[in-house]
Amino acid sequence: MESNKLILEAIALHKAITATYNRMVATLAPHILYTRHGELYLDAVTIERDGQPPREVKLGAFKVTGLTELALTNQTFEPVPFFNPDDPKYVAATLFSVETQSSVS
Repeated sequence: MESNKLILEAIALHKAITATYNRMVATLAPHILYTRHGELYLDAVTIERDGQPPREVKLGAFKVTGLTELALTNQTFEPVPFFNPDDPKYVAATLFSVETQSSVS
C-alpha cells in the first residue's frame, strides 16, 4: 500500500521515481496508474535503466507488484506529448493520471 501512495504522489507532483524492475534499477517518469485484469499497472517513461538512458523514449507498462525498492526523487518531468489518457485501454480502468496540456484546457 505504501508503494501505491508513493506512485500517486509522484504522478501528482510530476516527480520521477526509482525502482528495481526485473532485477534492473530504473528511473521512471510515471504517467498513469490503472488496473488490468484485476492487477495494478503503471505506465511510465523510462528515464534511465541501470545508469544508462534508453535507446528510445516510449511509454512502458509496469506491473506494480514487480516494482521494488521504490523511492521518490527530486527530478521532475513533463508528460510526453504522445501520452493519451483517453486511450481505450485506460477507459474505466484509470485510478490516477498526470495532467496533460489537453486535460488542462
